[in-house]
Amino acid sequence: MLKKKLLALLMGTSIALAACGGGGDEAGGDKAGADPEKLFNQKCSSCHGGNLEGGVGPKLSDVGSRLSQEDIEGIIAKGQGSMPAKLLEGDDASAVAEWLANKK
Repeated sequence: MLKKKLLALLMGTSIALAACGGGGDEAGGDKAGADPEKLFNQKCSSCHGGNLEGGVGPKLSDVGSRLSQEDIEGIIAKGQGSMPAKLLEGDDASAVAEWLANKK
């Protein structure tokens, strides 16, 4: 049941990210210095909530207690449920996945 909720959350995030666009105003973009919280707020918060409380997508405030960074990166890359794939890519996806994996 948790997997279904997480899948729905991730899918919702993907949809929100696709709807909101990349927000790629900054030069350099996918560099190691990416701010994962800022990326989340730009791409994911419309479905998962600004405080990770959930909404259209599932709650992510404790996602790290259920999924590893690798699991989260896989969901971001492949999409899940209604969340489209590749809302974040490369270093941005890794940074957000690591940040979320620490939410326990």
